[in-house]
Parts: sequence; structure tokens; C-alpha cells
Amino acid sequence: MDWDKLRTFHAVAEAGSFTHAGDQLHLSQSAVSRQIHALEEDLKATLFHRHARGLLLTEQGELLYGTVHDVFGKLATVETILTDTRVRPSGELRVTTTVGFGSTWLTPRITRFIEAYPEIDLSIICEDRELDLGMREADVAIRMGMPTQPDVVKLRLFAVHTHLYAAPSYLAARGTPEKFTDLDDHDLIVYGDLAPPTLRNVNWPLFMELTGHDRRKPKMQVNNIYGLLLAAEAGLGVAALPDYMVLDDAKIVRVLPDIQGPNFDAFFCYPEELRNMKRIAAFREFLVEEGRSWKY
Repeated sequence: MDWDKLRTFHAVAEAGSFTHAGDQLHLSQSAVSRQIHALEEDLKATLFHRHARGLLLTEQGELLYGTVHDVFGKLATVETILTDTRVRPSGELRVTTTVGFGSTWLTPRITRFIEAYPEIDLSIICEDRELDLGMREADVAIRMGMPTQPDVVKLRLFAVHTHLYAAPSYLAARGTPEKFTDLDDHDLIVYGDLAPPTLRNVNWPLFMELTGHDRRKPKMQVNNIYGLLLAAEAGLGVAALPDYMVLDDAKIVRVLPDIQGPNFDAFFCYPEELRNMKRIAAFREFLVEEGRSWKY
């Protein structure tokens, strides 16, 4: 099979249309369409269903896409390894982590890394879902909890503790809880029932010290840890937050300080084949040093 046609097929499958794929490949829509048609002729198989809203892969197209996607992912890894400099860390580095950690802990500290390594082209991808490192959706990851993805190098960074927090304005209006059962009469802000596995036990205030299937009813649900922080700062109620988000935050205070939620470890992980990459090593050392200096 012709590599140019396969590259075009992969772009079309990812983009869902000839037009968007052409924009990525710097080709006209007609050129992309001709390449796909030629590939279908070579394989004697229909690869896409055409409809008004775009393109959908056929069963044969799904089979080809799975293989091509894997091959292109491995080629990208090889390209990264071959172009890595032996002198000074440089090149693209894509870091994935959760919205809360990336927004409140990592980005405020990242200036030191950028200044130390100006030749590294850094991208931080904040998503609560776990991107697939093996498929090169990102180069490295900072995970909240033990990584579930196999075949990755794992380095423990530090422990993460969770507590309850609220704004002084809220506590002035509603009173300060003195024991956990007092939360029955307070407004609770939680992540919601669709919390991903990366945010384990994030809604523990709804269940702690309750029996059976009972649960407290939340005042509001926000499907984003950073959103919970902003809601608590705005005085909307009591929220369970990781301590790393609020260590230097004067807008909220800890509630029921002797009660601690679930603890977990933060991990830095990356594919085994990137172990000796200089930019990976540089970022790893940066995280280790920041973890040591952080008072948690």
C-alpha cells in the first residue's frame, strides 16, 4: 500500500471530512478525495460511508484505521527519538494532567522550567480523562493515583491530601461546621456522578459517616475540579478539594481541619522508549525538585 495514500486516509479518518483533512495536509479537497478513491480501488474495499454531516468509517475502514493509527504512532515515537539532541534538551514536549493539577499547581510553577529550557516547545494538556501515551496523544503524564496504563515508566512524585474548604463569606452567613454531621445542614458542592476514574472518591463528603445507601444531597454539581474551587471561592458552599489547589489561596479556608478525605499519590509517567530522552529527563527532574520544595 502506498504510504502517501495511507497518510491521507489517516488524516481523513481523524478529521471526519475531506476538507478538514486537506487543510491539515495542505492539499485541496479534490486531491484528498482522489487519493482516498485510489486507495479504495487498490484495496477493492469501501473505506468510508459518505453522508451529509461528514464521513464515517466502514467496517473495513475501521480495520485499516486501527493498524495505520498504531503504525503512525510508532513512527512518531521513532522520529522523536532520532531527533533528540545529545547536547541540550529541545523539541516538542506534550504534558497531560488533570484540569485541577494543571491549572493550579503546574502552570504557576512552569515559568522556571521554560526559562531553564527555552528550546523545549512545551504544551500542557489539561484533561480529566487519561490520554493514551502509547498512542502518542501526549509524551508524558502526571497522574493522580497509580497509573493504570501498562508499559509506562512510573515515578512517584508526592502524596496528595484532600480536605473540606469554604469561603469566609459563606461561613459567616451559614456558620462553621464543628463536626461532620453538621454538613447535613450545609450546601455541598461536588464533582457529580460522572467523575472519571482519575478522580477517585472525589465526592466523599456525600457519604462519610452515613450508613446504607444514604447520601447527602449536593447544592450544585460541577464536572471540573477547578470549577469546584471557583464555586467555593464565590461562597456557594463547602467543597472537597486537594490541598495542592488551595495552599496559597486566601479566598477560602479549611473546614473541619481534623477530617481528611481520601489520600493518593501523584505519579509522573512516560513510555519506556522515551526513558533516555533529554527533554523527558529535564522535565522529570523539574517535577522532582518542585515536589521537594512544595510544603504539602
